Amino acid sequence: MTSFDPPRPWTSSYAAGVPEDLEPQTGSLLDIVDASTRDYPDAPALQFFGRETTYAEMSEQISRAAAALSAHGVRAGDPVALVLPNCPQHIVAFYAVLRLGAVVVEHNPLYTPRELRKQFEDHGAKHAVVWSKVVPTVQEFPADLRLTTLISVDVTRAMPWTTRLALRLPVAKARESRAALHAPTKGAVQWDDVVRHAPLAASHPRPVASDLAIIQYTSGTTGTPKGAMLTHANLLANAAQARAWVPQIVRGEGCVVYAVLPMFHAYGLTLCLTFAMSMGARLVLFPKFDADLVLAVTKKHPATFLPLVPPIAERLLAAAEAQGVSLEGTDVAISGAMALPHDLVVPFEKATGGYLVEGYGLSECSPVLMANPVADNRVAGTVGLPLPGTECRVVDPDDPRTDVERGELVVRGPQVFSGYYGKPEETEAVFVDGWFRTGDIVTIDEDGFVRIVDRIKELIITGGFNVAPTEVENVLRQHPGVADVAVVGLPSEHSGEEVVAAVVPTVAGELDVEAVRAFARGILTPYKVPRRIIVVDDLPRSLIGKVLRRQVREQLLAD
Repeated sequence: MTSFDPPRPWTSSYAAGVPEDLEPQTGSLLDIVDASTRDYPDAPALQFFGRETTYAEMSEQISRAAAALSAHGVRAGDPVALVLPNCPQHIVAFYAVLRLGAVVVEHNPLYTPRELRKQFEDHGAKHAVVWSKVVPTVQEFPADLRLTTLISVDVTRAMPWTTRLALRLPVAKARESRAALHAPTKGAVQWDDVVRHAPLAASHPRPVASDLAIIQYTSGTTGTPKGAMLTHANLLANAAQARAWVPQIVRGEGCVVYAVLPMFHAYGLTLCLTFAMSMGARLVLFPKFDADLVLAVTKKHPATFLPLVPPIAERLLAAAEAQGVSLEGTDVAISGAMALPHDLVVPFEKATGGYLVEGYGLSECSPVLMANPVADNRVAGTVGLPLPGTECRVVDPDDPRTDVERGELVVRGPQVFSGYYGKPEETEAVFVDGWFRTGDIVTIDEDGFVRIVDRIKELIITGGFNVAPTEVENVLRQHPGVADVAVVGLPSEHSGEEVVAAVVPTVAGELDVEAVRAFARGILTPYKVPRRIIVVDDLPRSLIGKVLRRQVREQLLAD
């Protein structure tokens, strides 16, 4: 059966107050900041190590940053690279770029030089706002990638002066903490200098809903960078869907959102950078997850809305119990990127008195597609229900125009992207008759709850991050002791999956496993380095000689 206007059984399972559909989005992402600034000018928009920035102050900083970027040659439509951890400058730079009608390109600041260079080769940005610790990496790019504008950000400048003073104390711990947050730079423009002295931005033509807002990179099965093009309408829609999903959270000064997830990742970007700003929330920023820092804030401002992944929930719960700190008042925690164990949900909800629900999404979908109801009818082991306005079908992977009971999930909705940047063939491959192919095998029950049962794509999802097996294999093959290799994901209690390599050594029976891992660490981001390397005599192959990763995985699970 082929159905292009399928029924939506899930809407009958929506929590009270959640609408079936939303009005089409108009305007741009700038409107959500403008609205919150208008309605709550004196309310805290950002909190960073205790220092607060009001919506009025943030809006002025965005205006000055836009003027500074304009003075450095940024024009409408230009890609502008952001290579930043969670910090106030990240939010300001993000909206300043959009204010000029330019396009944000988010990057992981912990990427190795090679990984970062591959993305710059793909998008070709000539302007970048970069964490001071990463500036030398960007400066060492080859001549054809040389930047016209390189602005260095010292994140410590956004901290309270007392914290900055403590970081300068002549003691080892202070030096270590400062070195982890900042490095001196040469040959780059300093963020504070250009923003502080810039005038308020002149008016620029505002972007419209259909304009490209960000390029969000996602790991493809080949390991080559693919930038998902997300419009203002895509991101506005996903923020609106998130708001609609939690009608019990009231927009305004009482709303508190914790940014413990990195905002360069689509999950953190939407739920912190856009959803939180649209709610007029106090957005508490953490450069990286630190349970002690989170608990210190919880005592005074518990999170109304807490996006996380299961390992963060586990560590936060354990630290709260160990320190005797109450998590009461944490209203809604939403978990994504990996399966949420039921034996974590029960103690977490007991400790908070709120909800911990699982959701699901992809970078190509801004990223949230579905979530369990924030109500008592959620179903453990599922990723919940499609969000308002989201349509889903289950199709035969080999014949995606035919609906089946167990098959590939295809979706369409206002949050679904328009394609990959500069890659028309890859874009065409993931759409069928306007439906986006997720690559996940699912079932949908009679109440509309979606259960993921397998993955067509061989991506490994570890700690919420995607790892392309091919990329890791290509690195390991460069080691002289490795004759052949297959990289797979195996279940992990702590990270969803862990990266595991089955290696055929060059000399039978001889391989220094730790040397191979050390070699990989010099090229790959830590989460991509295999947690385990298992020596094997041979790898299973198809008739045409292709390594069968699925069989490798099955063999490793059986051993």
